[in-house]
Order: sequence, then structure tokens, then C-alpha cells
Amino acid sequence: MPAYIQDLKDTVLDAFQNLTLVEEDKVSAKPAPGKWSVKEIIGHLIDSASNNHQRFVRAQFTDDLIFDGYGQDGWVEAQNYQEANWHELLILWRGFNLQLAHLMTQVPDEIRTKARTQHNLHKIAFHTVPEDLPTSLDYFMGDYVLHLKHHLKQIEEILNN
Repeated sequence: MPAYIQDLKDTVLDAFQNLTLVEEDKVSAKPAPGKWSVKEIIGHLIDSASNNHQRFVRAQFTDDLIFDGYGQDGWVEAQNYQEANWHELLILWRGFNLQLAHLMTQVPDEIRTKARTQHNLHKIAFHTVPEDLPTSLDYFMGDYVLHLKHHLKQIEEILNN
């Protein structure tokens, strides 16, 4: 099992435990005009989990890694995460990510590590891959975990200010 899968589980469970203790007013506060609140960041991470869940499943049935993108700001705004119940958001975020970790363990090694020459990870990955270089679903799954951890660090910085 790739290390990033256990990292995802551990990171989500630790963050969930810590974030359940944070008061509503702190998670609803916007750090600056035009910036997401902690609630909106968690909402974005739910959207990311949703989009990547289908990508990780579909990649098992194709020879490429070409996926639709999504307008993250529009998704956050359309769902109005700012007004959502904080604890319900956290429960959804935790559950979705634990399901993704389970999904990651179910992908056969030969599919997960298969080199894919056709991809659009130069557009949709957190740490992009040049279009002319092959990549793998394994890379993309690990990249998902890095994206999640990046946003959790943002949350930590917001809450510590």
C-alpha cells in the first residue's frame, strides 16, 4: 500500500479531531476580503474529494488521465458553505476522504502505476505534470493528498492568527 494512503487516513482523522473543537465564529470568519473562511476551505475540500472520487474510479477503465476540471470558486459559492452546519461539513469531509482512502487501496497496482502518456495533469493537478511527460494514477492520488494537506495548513494558519 502506498504511504500516501495511510497519510491521508491519519491526516483526516487528526484534523477532524482538532477541527471539531473549533467554534463556529472562528470557522466562519473570513481572513481577508475575497478569501475563503475555514468552512469554505473544508467545502472546497469536499468538492475536491467529490471530483477526484469519480476521476480515480474512471481512471481504472481508461488508458488516459484526462478529466474535466471544475470552477472551484463557483462550486463553493453555489453551495454556500459559509452558511452550512460546521459539524455536518466536517463529518461529510471525513467520510468522503476515508472512502477515497478505501478506494485507493482497491486499485490494482498495475493500474495505479501504469504510465499514461495522455493526460491533462498539466491543467488539473495540484503539482502539475508537463503535458509531454507520462504520469500515473499513483502520482495523481498522491497529489490529491498533497492538495488536501496544503489546505489544512492554510486552515491552521487562519486559526492561529
